Amino acid sequence: MDPNLPVPRALTVVQLPDGTYTYADPANLPAPQAPQQIVQHIHHAPPDRTMQRIALGSGVGAGTVAAGVYFGPLLVGVLTAIAANLALLAFLAAVMAWGVVTVVRSVGGSEGKAASKALRKTRNR
Repeated sequence: MDPNLPVPRALTVVQLPDGTYTYADPANLPAPQAPQQIVQHIHHAPPDRTMQRIALGSGVGAGTVAAGVYFGPLLVGVLTAIAANLALLAFLAAVMAWGVVTVVRSVGGSEGKAASKALRKTRNR
């Protein structure tokens, strides 16, 4: 070994910003920084408390108001689901009635046509 050569120091493997790895001298690395704390403010409109104030002012207890606040949206959700189910059932009933009428008209013989003519005449009067 040549005494004039510098003594090799331990090198460190670091990851560059582009994702590749390289050797670096630990003496030249920047000092580690503390992670930056990010404070995120989420702005929401304040809830409307008019009904709560009226209820509490009229002597209704806080438990009743809390139950109304909790169960009110649940009730709206349940009623919406019921209305959607009823709308779907009404649509299915209309489609099935249309299908039955179409089949009866196409399959019905002369008696069905005579009955529909008689019915049409009674409606026109």
